[in-house]
Amino acid sequence: MLSPTRRRSPSRRLLSVSLGLVTAAALSIGGASAAGAATSQSFPGAKPSWAKSSADAGAAPADTTVEGEIMLDLRDPAGAAALAKRVSDPTSASYRKYVSAGAWIAKYSPTKSDYAQVVSALKSSGITVVGTPKSRLFVVFRGPATAMDAAFQAALHRYHYRGHVLVAPSRTPNVPARFGTRVSGIVLDQGRTLTRPQVAGATKPETGAENAPKASSPASIPAPCSDYYGQNTAKLPAAYGRTVFPTSICGYNGAQLREATGVPQGADGHGQTVAIIDAYASPSIVSDVNRLSTSRGDRPLTTYSQKVPSTFYDEALCGGPSGWQGEQTLDVQAVHNIAQRAGVFYEGGFNCGGGIDVALSDVLDNQRADIVTNSYGDAGEPPLYAVKAEENQHLQAAAEGIGLYYSSGDSGDETVNGLPAQPDYFATSPWVTGVGGTTLGVAKNGSVALQTGWGTSIDPVVTDSTTGALGYSAPLPGAFQFGAGGGASALFGQPWYQRGVVPASIAGGQRTAPDVSADADPYTGEVIGISPVDDAKYPAVGSYTEETYGGTSLASPLFAATVALAQQASGHRVGFLNPTLYAKYRAHPSVIRDVKPVSGSAFAYTSSVSKHTFLVTNDTDSSLRTRSGYDTVTGLGSPTVSQLTRVVR
Repeated sequence: MLSPTRRRSPSRRLLSVSLGLVTAAALSIGGASAAGAATSQSFPGAKPSWAKSSADAGAAPADTTVEGEIMLDLRDPAGAAALAKRVSDPTSASYRKYVSAGAWIAKYSPTKSDYAQVVSALKSSGITVVGTPKSRLFVVFRGPATAMDAAFQAALHRYHYRGHVLVAPSRTPNVPARFGTRVSGIVLDQGRTLTRPQVAGATKPETGAENAPKASSPASIPAPCSDYYGQNTAKLPAAYGRTVFPTSICGYNGAQLREATGVPQGADGHGQTVAIIDAYASPSIVSDVNRLSTSRGDRPLTTYSQKVPSTFYDEALCGGPSGWQGEQTLDVQAVHNIAQRAGVFYEGGFNCGGGIDVALSDVLDNQRADIVTNSYGDAGEPPLYAVKAEENQHLQAAAEGIGLYYSSGDSGDETVNGLPAQPDYFATSPWVTGVGGTTLGVAKNGSVALQTGWGTSIDPVVTDSTTGALGYSAPLPGAFQFGAGGGASALFGQPWYQRGVVPASIAGGQRTAPDVSADADPYTGEVIGISPVDDAKYPAVGSYTEETYGGTSLASPLFAATVALAQQASGHRVGFLNPTLYAKYRAHPSVIRDVKPVSGSAFAYTSSVSKHTFLVTNDTDSSLRTRSGYDTVTGLGSPTVSQLTRVVR
């Protein structure tokens, strides 16, 4: 799917070929150092850049409920980073000598007294505390605008932003001295509630048809979808030296995805647990997954457990359970399709902002899994001060031997959203594995007939109103639609494990994303079963239906499940994968299946809604390019289970 200002949009990036919904609102966690302030600490970064006078819609009503988050410093940030590197680096004597959550918290987390001081100050201000992780890295709180204004002198106003009216500080927030000197940042705006699943569903977007030349009309040419690559073809106007094209995939099932991933006989993930973080919860998740799985001859989902909040917040702003249900269903189905007997643990956030932070911390603080897939992210990269809490979470995960996998985005280099070319956070964090996307063609016998970088451009087929001749609406390949995110980070320098592997012409001395890739193209996506929820009648659901989804929201859980199989086969807990992955690749590049560019690859697609026909051109990802070796669309490549097992053994 696609991701919001924190587009923590489920990078949901769930793309169900209907355009991805993420929203990109730059995270605005405060950035000034807390130490040394006499009466208060000022955090200029907590006033987001989009809170401009030109967009001001007036003071926030006094009774408007606003969520905030305060971050605290680690006691020894350098020590925490050094530990994360030691246990993850295969050249270290401490390799894979992970520490427990309790040990990490006892040594590196903010002290109990510092944390209690913040919580006490919030409560005494008439503010309700709703999120207090064991790790004490942050506090999530909620309260009326009047209480927030009084506590932090923020003068909250409403602002027009990306089609929404959101609350944010109109002046720089200050944190009074009674909160202590260990506060490192504060968030008081509603930007993070724009986080959406980057979903694209079974109904592909119609982008481009409305731009057809005036002397033409959209054409309808039967191009029925295929159960496998090349099953059906359609004759279209000449393009790339031919007139006959394979049609898009109806949606792969578990057996096809396992074949394409090279899952060995008997490999099923038994004894492994993959955690999934999203917002809210689907009331029908197990029955939906089981109905689809059993109808396709797969095992039922019998290893599922979940922790979901008793109270949901900000449903209207976050898109509600209905807006996140497809993401959860895609994630759970993808993990189950690859690792049929692996444990699947789902934790839902109470909203798409601080609730997601709380959910991830619960997994880390209680070590509920050692593999976590996260299909959400920002549109681009927020300022560094805005991601301090998350970077501390990532350090904790690495030290505990918990691998974090984040989807790389569905908007290519983000210029399609009007931003400067850039990759998406969280995939650019130096302590997580960013998962990019491929277009995957699985043949009738299960072999990989096509694999290239995921980047889609579409061109409507049109009929000349005068001559009746068929042609295309625009010069090939047409308009960029969506594709895997990636590129060089502006926040993080190049980590030690990427040196000598990522070409300097790509990295420029910076961290680059993604690291690996898996199928993400909605036109070669995964079929899911879902009983849609009506937010007004939650938890009641509607009639079961099957849809096709894609996006790096699909790629991340597919790859996480592949890691589960590699852990099962190797007998090793992988932890933070990147140092081992890059080290093995540096020595033996053939250890990972390379994803190469493919020129002129395209599908014929006819919309089931409008009946318009399109030429869908693959491997056209904005300014990002698929190359032999490392690239910013697919990373090092898309390893099979046996390859990844050799990497981690």
